Amino acid sequence: MSDVILSRIAEALTWTGRYVERADATGRILDAYLHRMLEDPWRDEDAACRSLYAILGVDAGAERVDMQQVLDQLAFDSRSTCSIEGALGAARLNARSAREAVSSEMWECLNSTWHALADQRRAARRTGPYAYLELVRARAALFFGLADSTMSRDDSWRFVVLGRSLERVDMTVRLLSVRVLDAAHAPDWTTLLSASGADEAYARVHSGFGDNARVAEFLLLDRDFPRSALHALTTAEECLSALGRPRQDPARRPIGRLRTRLEYLDLTALQDQLPALLGDLQQACMASAEAVAERFFPYQGPVIWAQEGA
Repeated sequence: MSDVILSRIAEALTWTGRYVERADATGRILDAYLHRMLEDPWRDEDAACRSLYAILGVDAGAERVDMQQVLDQLAFDSRSTCSIEGALGAARLNARSAREAVSSEMWECLNSTWHALADQRRAARRTGPYAYLELVRARAALFFGLADSTMSRDDSWRFVVLGRSLERVDMTVRLLSVRVLDAAHAPDWTTLLSASGADEAYARVHSGFGDNARVAEFLLLDRDFPRSALHALTTAEECLSALGRPRQDPARRPIGRLRTRLEYLDLTALQDQLPALLGDLQQACMASAEAVAERFFPYQGPVIWAQEGA
């Protein structure tokens, strides 16, 4: 691999990409649910909140939950990387640890966003969270746009994009898994499309919202939509290939297998295979992430910046 960057910087860049994507995806999911609840005031708030918790892998507990509790835990909690604020804080710390590898504009984007969150959080408690969530989505888009326009296509850029791609697959699978496997708390297909940022793209392809088979097919197999599982897996594999990993490398192999499986999937059997396929996608991303860490981040000793955690 030419122009190899230090393993600590590589790790920081990978997690920066993951955390910014996580904040963006969580913001989209929360916004989609909030809008659906405004459109349907008779909707069961507790069931909707439990659906949100299920998507993000958070234990809802036995007590009744409301949307303010969800926002406090999944948007405003700076101590947890499962929340928007915690993920953006971790992204900022990781980017600061890799200042020589990210552009000044990328750093300024994350730093100014982090410092704006406190005022936005206070305003959200008075007037609602919509401006807060819009800020998060806009700044995440700006960050990745700056990465594409201000970074050379070297290893630093590839680690950022690799982290983003793995997180995208994970979030898409989480959304579909709750819809397919957890009927008690499942979002409707319209909400799921909106939470994926896919509602307009899907409508242009299929001229409407259609049925569950088409939605699942679009979110898993569409080659052109950047948050589809196939598109994100293809991007991740391209990054690993450019980083010098052969096809049989432990980091590349699980992603390549699932990407090939999706490309040649029999669409008539998609619904029957969907539960197992979603589980395999999550396992492949976990295996690839662990292999990337073992190959590129093999150092010993304490890490001073934020890592994956509760």
